[in-house]
Amino acid sequence: MSTIDANVIHKLNNTGSNAATAKQSDDLRGNFMTMLVTQLQNQDPLNPMQNAEMTSQLAQINTVSGIEQLNTTLQGITGQIDAGQTLQAASLIGQGVLVPGDRLLVGAEGTTPFGVELKESASDVVASVRDGAGQVIRTLKLGPIQAGVESFAWDGKLESGEMAPAGAYRVSIEASSGEKPVVASALNYAMVRGVSTGRDGSPRLDLGGITEQASLSDIRQILKM
Repeated sequence: MSTIDANVIHKLNNTGSNAATAKQSDDLRGNFMTMLVTQLQNQDPLNPMQNAEMTSQLAQINTVSGIEQLNTTLQGITGQIDAGQTLQAASLIGQGVLVPGDRLLVGAEGTTPFGVELKESASDVVASVRDGAGQVIRTLKLGPIQAGVESFAWDGKLESGEMAPAGAYRVSIEASSGEKPVVASALNYAMVRGVSTGRDGSPRLDLGGITEQASLSDIRQILKM
């Protein structure tokens, strides 16, 4: 294939990747076919283009056309998936969820729940509630927990038995199976206040400032409050 033919193929591939218009793609394909016909008309009679070479060039232009059609189809499917996810996210408005985070709130209505996410089962799990200075004010022995996600509630009491002052606290998780430590993550509670669309078209959840906006994949558990 000549250099100019290779450039046409390169432009056609870029057309698909850069979402160029169908008219531009048709023009490029027309140019390719014009140059191919010109090659055939001006080829050396003593060294004509082989059938395999011509078939290869035609196969390349057909492959590019197929890729463009596939890209169009995939874009349509992606749009439908994004729309479905947005509807799914909208159904969560007003619901409580557990997402990655370590924040606990104490208020007049009680405390917000928290969660534990384990990569594998643990025979001993301990949650430590800390104040703003990082001091442990309550230790909660949660016992054995299976791998996955579990939700828990702190009664809001200090080690002394008194109620903790209203405000924000942090919870950290330590887990083990025998003498082997188990990877554990804390989850905090948040209320889904609204849904917006991210730059990539996927839905983003407004969690009311408890944590940054989250995606559907950030939700570990939906709580019925």
